Amino acid sequence: MSPTVEGPTHASAPGAPTAMSAPISAAYSYCEAVTGSQARNFAYGIRLLPADKRQAMSALYAFSRRVDDIGDGTLPPEVKTTRLEETRTLLGRIRAEEIDEDDTDPVAVALAHASRRFPIPLEGLDELIDGVLMDVRGETYETWDDLKVYCRCVAGAIGRLSLGVFAAPHSGRLDARDAERAGEYADTLGLALQLTNILRDVREDAGNGRTYLPAEDLAKFGCSEGFNSERMSPGADFAGLVHHEVRRARALFVEGYRLLPLLDRRSGACVAAMAGIYRRLLDRIEREPQAVLRGRVSLPPHEKAYVAVRGLSGLDARTISRQRARRRL
Repeated sequence: MSPTVEGPTHASAPGAPTAMSAPISAAYSYCEAVTGSQARNFAYGIRLLPADKRQAMSALYAFSRRVDDIGDGTLPPEVKTTRLEETRTLLGRIRAEEIDEDDTDPVAVALAHASRRFPIPLEGLDELIDGVLMDVRGETYETWDDLKVYCRCVAGAIGRLSLGVFAAPHSGRLDARDAERAGEYADTLGLALQLTNILRDVREDAGNGRTYLPAEDLAKFGCSEGFNSERMSPGADFAGLVHHEVRRARALFVEGYRLLPLLDRRSGACVAAMAGIYRRLLDRIEREPQAVLRGRVSLPPHEKAYVAVRGLSGLDARTISRQRARRRL
């Protein structure tokens, strides 16, 4: 979610009714189907958005999912690298407005339309590709500062992209100073979400030969041997490691949640719903660290519904605003 966005001139404000051709409508429908089937938490949150923003977010997700699927697939690393660079070339064509509405790639059609509708900083998708290339190369991270570089590529960039949809500069809601802060908060919230993902998926990632947690943290808690089993080696303090990372994630959430009062009600509700789901996942992981070694931790539908209601009511945004006001006193 970049505070300064370069992009095409937008003829109409987001949310204004615009005529949409059948091919573009079909392209968005395809992206929404991909989002609904592949990203339940994300899809749950964007239900709270008006149709135009929901469509744009689905297009962003569908493109991002394509990049992730290349990185997570079984192709040899050199083939993955080629596919990712081909995807970067496609992104360049979208940025140059070279995609016609009758193009055979519905994701490209939808994203091209969304980027004309909203000032989406498409360079964030280049950062995502850079992050997935780090996965393909099998990079590991010695320190939290090292890991932050990766997280900012794969999650912080998505936050900045989303802000182009949530808080378009020409909407009149954010002044220049607020827009800059919003970009920083969105980036930080992306770090919080990604660190929660990393904790949730330690076993799955280990099975794919990946370890994301900083090597210095693993060594500190005796967990350098990895997470390929439900049982850690003697002397390993896995719970201590998890609680250490949970505290780090909580601090990021606190800072990132300062984004909410800067957004309109429905955009804030969407962010609050998605972030709220991950905060509750973090609560579960903190209560039972060993659960992540047995499988993926998730929330039941009724908890997601509760989080959505909190977000839509504006409760989280009002809480953050009151906390900021108290700090100014």
